[in-house]
Amino acid sequence: MSLAACDRQKAEQPQAQPGAEKAPKVESGKVDHAKKGEAAPDAAFADGDEAPVTIASFKGKPLLVNLWATWCAPCVAEMPTLDALAEREAGRMGLIVVSQDMEGRRAVSPFFAKAKFRNLKPYLDKENGLMLALKADTLPMTILYDAEGREIWRVTGAMDWTSAKAKALIDQGLAGGAAAAPGV
Repeated sequence: MSLAACDRQKAEQPQAQPGAEKAPKVESGKVDHAKKGEAAPDAAFADGDEAPVTIASFKGKPLLVNLWATWCAPCVAEMPTLDALAEREAGRMGLIVVSQDMEGRRAVSPFFAKAKFRNLKPYLDKENGLMLALKADTLPMTILYDAEGREIWRVTGAMDWTSAKAKALIDQGLAGGAAAAPGV
């Protein structure tokens, strides 16, 4: 049985992924509501200027947090769909992508430059403190928080964030629903 998600860093340098610019063809993401209502951890990570921030820095609006890495093929594949989602949902929620690359800016900056994302800004977690605080052992991991910083749901594995399934999941999460969207 093969895993569709990454569980740890496998290479020191970012690797080119064939077809990485396309949305994932097979969604492996699994929705989990087990931590619904739990407060976001206070683990610090770095913004684009390498200043420390926490999830609490974004309180006041729902926030989608994606943990990813340049060496994780499913992560790289879903990034364009996250960029499109950030544009579509800009008025309803925030969206941040937090790299778990130990090389930090050295790995992430060239990736962002090549990808030319229009709506995503890189956040860095070289020490993997956020991943550890969230007890996440697989990448990508995407968590939706309400405006008060409480978890609504998390998705482990890749997802096409432009799909109808993802839209239904987000709509239901932002409306306060605990059940998974149809087909999720």
